[in-house]
Amino acid sequence: MLQIGVIGAGVNGIASAIKILEHFKNVLKTPVQVTVLSEEFTPNTTGDGSAGLWGPYLLGGTPQSKVHQWSKGMHCFLQEIWLSEDAGEAGVCLLPCVRLTTATNTHVEDFWRDIVYGAVDLTPDQLAVYNKERTVKYTSGLSFITYTSEPRKLLPYLMKRFAREGGRVERRKVTDLEAFVRSSTFDVIVNCTGLGSEELLGDGQMYAVRGQVTRVKANWLYQAVLDESDVGNYIIPNTDTVVLGGTHQERDYNTQVCPQDKQFIINGCRQLVPGLANAQHLFDWVGLRPGRRQLRLEAERRGNKLLIHNYGHGGSGVTLAWGCADDVLQLLLSNLELKSKL
Repeated sequence: MLQIGVIGAGVNGIASAIKILEHFKNVLKTPVQVTVLSEEFTPNTTGDGSAGLWGPYLLGGTPQSKVHQWSKGMHCFLQEIWLSEDAGEAGVCLLPCVRLTTATNTHVEDFWRDIVYGAVDLTPDQLAVYNKERTVKYTSGLSFITYTSEPRKLLPYLMKRFAREGGRVERRKVTDLEAFVRSSTFDVIVNCTGLGSEELLGDGQMYAVRGQVTRVKANWLYQAVLDESDVGNYIIPNTDTVVLGGTHQERDYNTQVCPQDKQFIINGCRQLVPGLANAQHLFDWVGLRPGRRQLRLEAERRGNKLLIHNYGHGGSGVTLAWGCADDVLQLLLSNLELKSKL
């Protein structure tokens, strides 16, 4: 039986594990054992604290064509869940969104606008609503509908789905990849360690992108508002709370809540939606996104083992997970086919 180990229990690790397991069992009808190994599982992963709004973000120099392909794959996956009885359990909801920019030479980046629903540019009158009392005016905006998939619900749902198909989990921290590859009984190892790849592989292209958010109680909000400026804020409703953000501080590894950042977040979001002055503050949170010059998704041979890398998703872990998992599966299948021919 083929033995596959997936290192990392974030959304990309679990998605890769499910994609492989379900394909072998339900399509190929071939026995396979897939094990996810991680020091931490939900609800203690970095992804558990994020808002889970679909949208490509902080991906460095990753080719736009690949980002489009991967993010479309996830959008279709979320649509499938939303149309099923699992939507509530998985935390998948449709959400109206507005993206705004202050850039003078470009519109809101929208290479993905064919993926989302009903994307239209804001009219001058609609922009004027957001430009009240602003010194630096928004120059353009995009209105559309897409999905949120709250990781604190999505990850437990995916773990349950993985277990239902016979997947295994092992609480283990891998600190030496070479030693692990040599000594493990796995035929294939999928590396989805996110920021951990910086140390595990000595990958100098990896860096932390610090993100601080504030969660408030504001059940009357049903629309996400996102300022694409470098110092912009965002407001993303979840089922029970609203996420106010945020920061994207590169190479900042501080996981403590910063009072100055908190004030920036609250003041900026209240300027976007003044009614937030009446929202009840719940808590603040800091997470470190896995930034990289370019997302790494490729296979290599280590002796008689196949090693597939899938990490460096920046602020788009949820957005790209299912699409990237599909490429992980294709790399696995193509390498197995090549080996059988040899």
